[in-house]
Amino acid sequence: MPLPETIAQIFKRKQKSYKMVLILSLIEELRASHKERVSFDSVKQRFLNYFIAEQDRGNRVDLPPGRELWREAPKSQLKDIINSPVNALSHILFVNSEDNTIGFHSQIHRQFGEEELSQLERLASEELRSYNAALQRFSLQGYLEKILAEYSSAKQEIFAGHPLGTLFRQTLPSELKALPFIDEQYKVQGSVGQGNWATVPWLAILDKRITETTQHGEYVVYLFAEDMSAVYLTFNQGVTKPIQEKGRRDGYAYLRDRKKALLDLLALINMNKDENIRLVDSGLGQDYQVSTVAYIKYERGSVPNDEQLIQDLENVIEDYRLYVESATAPSDDEALDEEVELLPQQAEPLKDEEITGVLHQIQSHIRRQGFFFPEHLIENFYLSLKAKPFVILAGISGTGKTRLVKLFAEALGATRDNGQYTLIPVRPDWSDPADLLGYKDLAGRFQPGPMTKVFVDARQTENRHKPYFICLDEMNLARVEHYFSDMLSVLETQEWREGQIQTQDLISPTLLGTPEDQETYGGLGIPENVFLIGTVNMDETTHPFSKKVLDRANTLEFNYINLQQYPQETGQEAGDPAELTELNHLFIRSDYLQLVDAYDTHRELVVRTTDRLVQINTLLEDIHAHVGFRVRDAICFYMIYNERYGLMEEDKAFDWQLLQKILPRIQGSHSSVRRVLLNLMKVAIGDSAGITVKVDDLMEDASWLYMKWAAGQNPPDAKHTQSARKLAYMLRRLEEDGFTSFWLS
Repeated sequence: MPLPETIAQIFKRKQKSYKMVLILSLIEELRASHKERVSFDSVKQRFLNYFIAEQDRGNRVDLPPGRELWREAPKSQLKDIINSPVNALSHILFVNSEDNTIGFHSQIHRQFGEEELSQLERLASEELRSYNAALQRFSLQGYLEKILAEYSSAKQEIFAGHPLGTLFRQTLPSELKALPFIDEQYKVQGSVGQGNWATVPWLAILDKRITETTQHGEYVVYLFAEDMSAVYLTFNQGVTKPIQEKGRRDGYAYLRDRKKALLDLLALINMNKDENIRLVDSGLGQDYQVSTVAYIKYERGSVPNDEQLIQDLENVIEDYRLYVESATAPSDDEALDEEVELLPQQAEPLKDEEITGVLHQIQSHIRRQGFFFPEHLIENFYLSLKAKPFVILAGISGTGKTRLVKLFAEALGATRDNGQYTLIPVRPDWSDPADLLGYKDLAGRFQPGPMTKVFVDARQTENRHKPYFICLDEMNLARVEHYFSDMLSVLETQEWREGQIQTQDLISPTLLGTPEDQETYGGLGIPENVFLIGTVNMDETTHPFSKKVLDRANTLEFNYINLQQYPQETGQEAGDPAELTELNHLFIRSDYLQLVDAYDTHRELVVRTTDRLVQINTLLEDIHAHVGFRVRDAICFYMIYNERYGLMEEDKAFDWQLLQKILPRIQGSHSSVRRVLLNLMKVAIGDSAGITVKVDDLMEDASWLYMKWAAGQNPPDAKHTQSARKLAYMLRRLEEDGFTSFWLS
């Protein structure tokens, strides 16, 4: 009996070799245990053992992202990898999360005897053999022609998880690194864009002795024309930093001078030395025309055979090797010393498993200064900054809001003395962005505001990997929407450009009337290494926040104080705070800007979190307080970082987000607000507290419920403790005062 069509077609669209290996691992475990459901962990181990064994035999296999060996893949990464084929095969496979077992769906299992199981095993084995055979046969010509033929149509398809992305990021780098003349000193990196399809996809080979990024330094790179009419093998130089630092006109002049010097130095036989490289008609294409030192053009449909392609690449790499050796070796050649200007290496992020230790050291530093904050507050503050570089600290005066910012920054080496920590007291008379950003004086010169000065300093080449913190003290003494509006708008323009987060310009060109102003402040956005924190008090002297502000920030509250917390002897805290001053800004900088950046690797968590938000959003719609995609994405990013770093349980992390992103939106006096608060209390309490919340019965009097959180009482063990406590307080204010708001203290 043939396999059902739904089974026979499961490998038609492959996710690398993972589907086949998963099915074979599952079948092996089913046969070994003689059960309908088997241990998911055992299947994962068989899955991992397959790849380890193949690598031990010297065979090429699909590699775990960011690693060369399967033996080095941590359990967390293995889980993410195997979840991809499990999700793709969810129509035939079932995973029981309660007992951690996996098997075929019962209706599929009933159709399977030993014969059908053997057929599926043969099908998976045949598909795997075919896949591996293709993997062993590296055809550079085939890959280049494939990209030229398929990229334009691929741009009309969903970006996340697309096979061409895998080809650029993993397959081609792996294949090129296997060539005998590309050894360990080279980094091979490909890109089709970050979050969206790139206009000019590329595949670069970088000598780590002089650069690990395409933004600066020299490297060899394949550049694909926007219309996919040709691909160029080029000897190139980074264009981003020279243009950022010198402006486009002076940057172009600098790149042309360097090109002339490099052509005098290198042979670059059989390569074109003109500027006739045609990628796009404007913008980045013009940049490449200037930055390209030499190139070979391969037209679509006429890409030469592999032997010629490999020979061309080997020739360019040999020239590149000779250049790097001469550039890095001590030399008496004054001309070479003047021409070769090596820029700083790209910052490297910490490994996920190192984050917890760093946060413990930050907490130790804070305790040594005699300050104590509630459990998980430092982790929460860190995750909030990581999700979005704008955080609001709210609460009564004297609770340590400003001190937290200062001590956290100080632990990372950012102090007032070195300019990496800046306190900006907000004045009540601020009414437009000029007070923060600057203005044009009567003489036509631009006078920078305090925030602009920090941004200029932070974007200097020597500072770009240092974290900068700006604390806007009592930021709601003036209307935030008035003086901070430009910042909020520009913050939403964040996008990936060549591995960096960049924004639109903050300073209007009309304010920059002199060449000096244009050179200093032109092209100034919000640098990715700057983090903004506002402290707020809520009383009769301050202004409330609009949803425009709340959508763009996490709001951490400092209203619950334990006055019996006394200074302790410092003793020997673990970790040396001096070590933290060497951390670069990537420790805090966001890794994701759009949900598509993280969806493939954290699909299950994103779906679980979104399901929670959908339930809550349904409740909020009655009072027009429901959230949109911006808030959903920010909450998902927070939850993903928390899971990656193993900082808190999932329910605890979601509790903080419910408190910080949802509850600040709620205010009013209508009965519909009471209903929403009661329904949210029902969600926050959960099923384990032994309390049944009947909303209709509590619409007139909910005192018996909220009084459980009154002073001197022992509150129930709620699922979301922080949110339940705040909701109880908001309910009490609504009943006693006839009005409630998150912000009432």
